[in-house]
Amino acid sequence: MTTLSEYLKAERSQPWREALRKSVKAAERTQRERVKMPEQDAIVRAGNHLEVNCGLSEEQAVGEAARCLDCADPTCISGCPVNINIPRFIKYIEGRQFLEAARSLKETNALPAVCGRVCPQEEQCESKCFYTQKLKKPAVAIGNLERFAADYERSSGKISVPEVAPSNHIKVAVVGSGPAGLAAAGDLAKAGYEVTVFEALHEIGGVLKYGIPEFRLPNIIVDVEIENLRKMGVSFETNFIAGRTSSFDELRAEGFKAFFIGSGAGLPNFMNIPGENRIGIYSSNEYLTRVNLMGATQAGFDTPVLSGRNVAVIGGGNTAMDSVRTAKRLGAERAVIVYRRSMDEMPARKEEIHHAQQEGIQFLCLHNPVEYLADEKGRVSQMRLQKMELGEPDASGRRRPVPMKGSEFLMDVDLVVVSIGVSPNPLIAKALPDLETSKWGTLTVNQDTMQTNIPDIFAGGDIVRGGATVILAMGDGRKAAAGIDETIMIND
Repeated sequence: MTTLSEYLKAERSQPWREALRKSVKAAERTQRERVKMPEQDAIVRAGNHLEVNCGLSEEQAVGEAARCLDCADPTCISGCPVNINIPRFIKYIEGRQFLEAARSLKETNALPAVCGRVCPQEEQCESKCFYTQKLKKPAVAIGNLERFAADYERSSGKISVPEVAPSNHIKVAVVGSGPAGLAAAGDLAKAGYEVTVFEALHEIGGVLKYGIPEFRLPNIIVDVEIENLRKMGVSFETNFIAGRTSSFDELRAEGFKAFFIGSGAGLPNFMNIPGENRIGIYSSNEYLTRVNLMGATQAGFDTPVLSGRNVAVIGGGNTAMDSVRTAKRLGAERAVIVYRRSMDEMPARKEEIHHAQQEGIQFLCLHNPVEYLADEKGRVSQMRLQKMELGEPDASGRRRPVPMKGSEFLMDVDLVVVSIGVSPNPLIAKALPDLETSKWGTLTVNQDTMQTNIPDIFAGGDIVRGGATVILAMGDGRKAAAGIDETIMIND
């Protein structure tokens, strides 16, 4: 059996790869500067919902791809949760074979245009790049190149559909159409399964649609990726709550042999402090869903959403950044991130923090709300904040925030968005009382196969992790698809 390293070595020695690698000396490649992603002017974009990053031109993409050394031991692949053959797709771009680059990406990634936009490549594949590891220079812009290849293919009108095996007539259900579910559906379809994705909401896409604003991930991008899955034979059913619309036993009676649960973690966490139920206090889930999925800011929609002049978003993750930047675009004169740790501990992507700062977002770190006050109509008007200082590290490895006595003060606010994390929706656990869960309500799985204690049920993404990145959820979906296939083949 050929090992992965043997396969990569043989692939790297293909004549076109060798010729391309030798066309530019390694020393010259390493002297090239990383290409900067073009973006909208900060003042202009803070007043619209158009995508911030504008994408690389063909010449920029080819130039950036030429920085790749096509390493004999491509450690970047080990940093990718869905195992994209990174050097190969980049070399296709360097050789101006842009459609081949996109086709190569889709061998292991069902959503390349999405991942090229929202994945934290700086913590994953790019952190393993030779430039980062050995040269202490900026990594090859793997994410920007992934986006370029996927966007080029979409613009060309020549979108490739991955090859699928002949149908084996075995039905598999995927619960949830977020990144984990879509990745699982894609791999299962490739293997010949008859896949149906059940989505509780009225649109397909899960968190990609309701949780990420258009200025970071336009809905049309998600729709194109989903349409490709349809062309692969995946069926979608919306407004379907698994366990309620139909029970799992009823689905089994319809012939479904296995289930993948990728329903995410849509239950928002709150701080349980006085006044948290005041008018004008949203969870980030509700706030972003009203704007992103339900058209609250678009003509022709009557979905209500409050806007504020003084907006505070509680939290420091990517969802908090999405919320505060959305508030700015909805007309906030002052939009503030309130975070109980320092900027160094903030978990949001550095790019998102940078973009927020450019757009005029204020950061109030080492502060925590302890109470909300309301006006005579019951709408939040002020919040009482307490200053914090960093103590000893907690279980996450970050220094624990400790309240400073006598440091409380009032700050005017008329809209607050709480973005301090999410928990799995308990509907699945209630529908399957024998399903093993953790103390946090996440589903317990075998980490190698993503199989739960119920043999025909697999799970992945946020319902297992409790909150993670798009690409980690997709990695779970791919792993679960392999686990489902192995289990069914053994039992067949």
